[in-house]
Amino acid sequence: MTHPPAAEVFTAQVAIVGAGPAGLVSAIALAAAGVDTLLIAPPAQMDHRTTALLAGSVAALDTLGVWKGCVPHAAPLKKLRIIDDTRRLFRAPEVLFTAAEIDCDAFGYNIENRHLMAALQARAATLSLTWIAAPALAIECDASAVTIKHGQGETRVQLAIGADGARSVCRAAAGITTRRRAYPQIALTLNLSHARTHDDTSTEFHTEQGPFTLVPLPGRRSSLVCVVAPAQCDELLVKDDAELANAIEIRSHWLLGDITVEAGRGVFPLAVETAAGIARNRIALVGEAAHVVPPIGAQGLNLGLRDAASIAEIVAEAHQRKRDLGDAEVLARYQSQRRADIVSRTLAIDLLNRSLLSEFLPAHGARGLSLYFVDRIGPLRRVLIREGVMPAASQPKLMRGEMV
Repeated sequence: MTHPPAAEVFTAQVAIVGAGPAGLVSAIALAAAGVDTLLIAPPAQMDHRTTALLAGSVAALDTLGVWKGCVPHAAPLKKLRIIDDTRRLFRAPEVLFTAAEIDCDAFGYNIENRHLMAALQARAATLSLTWIAAPALAIECDASAVTIKHGQGETRVQLAIGADGARSVCRAAAGITTRRRAYPQIALTLNLSHARTHDDTSTEFHTEQGPFTLVPLPGRRSSLVCVVAPAQCDELLVKDDAELANAIEIRSHWLLGDITVEAGRGVFPLAVETAAGIARNRIALVGEAAHVVPPIGAQGLNLGLRDAASIAEIVAEAHQRKRDLGDAEVLARYQSQRRADIVSRTLAIDLLNRSLLSEFLPAHGARGLSLYFVDRIGPLRRVLIREGVMPAASQPKLMRGEMV
């Protein structure tokens, strides 16, 4: 009788579950630091979305040797314009922020996810990093290790890093609950080309249904995130490319001239979801496994990359000290280091989004007055710009351009 070969059992110090940007950054940083690292996940599915990488994220990617593969496909974000396009009694003034105000060449860079992922995967392939291209099927934690069953067998590691998204298997295995609030909004995403130059300016129109944001891509191209009510999203989706282009031209007040819609439309219901904790039972969570926020202000993925940089730094330090990489002290340090950043960003995005949706008149006045003060008070402007791009309380080594 011929018996099938036994499934191979992989053993490493750390396993990352999930191969999106946050998972790959965690894996690359740890492998580069000499930690025996395993990546468990099928390659992420490519989409037509883009990511606005803020300055700290760009510094991290550059430090890891990834950014050079991104540069040809990335557009600088040198200006940010916010326009109140509501028809309410109290409207906020138009505000223009420039990177030069904080002595930066750019707030960050916008890049299509397919190019970002290609650069991350290419860098991962150069490292001593084992990649099991199969999903994690079951995860069990005990006092000494985490056991992960996957399509190629079983792995036992000191620490598992859950980068497996909003429906995280790692989070469930750790026994971590979440709080979730769905919004009556859907984000329609796509890329487009246009007749006029974008002048390296990201323009965000605030409407009663949510933000309508145009973000530069290389050349005369931009990405669009259009947040609308579900019924209006349905109306936009049934339009052909020419009809949709015309609708976008009207919504953008012909800011970019004639528009041509490119192939690939994405639709994403909006919600905010926060885990009750981000580290427990030898499992640490990064990215959307730990927090989901609406696509406002370029905060979501950048928040996840700061998670990845932080856990890599903490684990690499424990490795240098020959510590157990998944012990309670390591996890407690990670949770403590990330708490303020996650809570403050989630709260700010939630409040901004709800202020747009609210019919409560004082909320409109408060939002308008806040933007007025930000526009007129120079020191306040600069503090808020710096905090938005490079949060002072959460700058792990990678975000400062230092290896872990």
